[in-house]
Amino acid sequence: MRYVAGIDGGQSSTTAVVIDENGLVCARGSAGPADHVDEPAGSTKCAEACTAALMRALDEARMPRDIRFEAVHVGLSGYDERFDGVQPAFAARSVRLQHDAPIALAGAVQARPAVVVIAGTGSVAYGEDASGAAVRAGGWGYMFGDEGSAFAVARAALAHAMAEDDHGRRSPLGDAALAYFDRPSLRDLATAALLGRISRGKLASFARVVHDAARLGDTRASAIVTEAASALAALAAAVITRLNLGDDPVPVAFSGGAFLNEAFFARTRERLAVLAPHALAVTPRYDAAIGAALLAFTDADLAAPGRIVEGS
Repeated sequence: MRYVAGIDGGQSSTTAVVIDENGLVCARGSAGPADHVDEPAGSTKCAEACTAALMRALDEARMPRDIRFEAVHVGLSGYDERFDGVQPAFAARSVRLQHDAPIALAGAVQARPAVVVIAGTGSVAYGEDASGAAVRAGGWGYMFGDEGSAFAVARAALAHAMAEDDHGRRSPLGDAALAYFDRPSLRDLATAALLGRISRGKLASFARVVHDAARLGDTRASAIVTEAASALAALAAAVITRLNLGDDPVPVAFSGGAFLNEAFFARTRERLAVLAPHALAVTPRYDAAIGAALLAFTDADLAAPGRIVEGS
């Protein structure tokens, strides 16, 4: 039996899958964040997270750690061609590392043209047309973009609370933040975040609280969530326009942890319908880690199975 592996290296966690040549997902494993954002040259963060996730997958499935793969394909959040971290190394005929957007699209939609919008800790939209031309929008990172992401939602809520504090006013979002991060003041919270005592992933996780506040009727939280949905729909619309697909019924898949919130998913679909009326919002057929594995079949010159089945 021949095997490939796919790895989705994100800003909050890393997921690895092992799939046999018949399309059976034999193993899954997870580890911490793998992204290279803020990492120095020579960082082992990506390599260690990818290795840990894959080894945990093999251990959970009681498969030998020294198994030789036909190919291992890694999608890394924030990756660019000048990646200067330590490359993951595996016993495989082929090991390939690239941005995580193509693996998300490979998993989400089989046909082309198609677009995927990813919203987790960060955000990006990516599309391919029928000829293979590709366009990416967003994905500029937390300093310059990541609009609509969990980090952006949390950042907007915290910025609002801090602005209110400047005027001597308490805010529901500020009180929620102090409780969530267990901090005595917003000034202390800001200092801890700026000094890295609160991780980017932890800050982003506050988005769940903002979404809950919006659901319960907090008008400021609702405005932040609506703005986030609009921003993500705008990224998808930008990709559609740049690929000259505005008049086509192009599938747009929504991937990432932000869209596990059904109300947010619905808001984003509604905004997409306004900005790109012909777009067809779809649920991803597979997750990004399986998308990476599907690309690994191509890397290994193997025919990809027609259907992927999760093991028992």
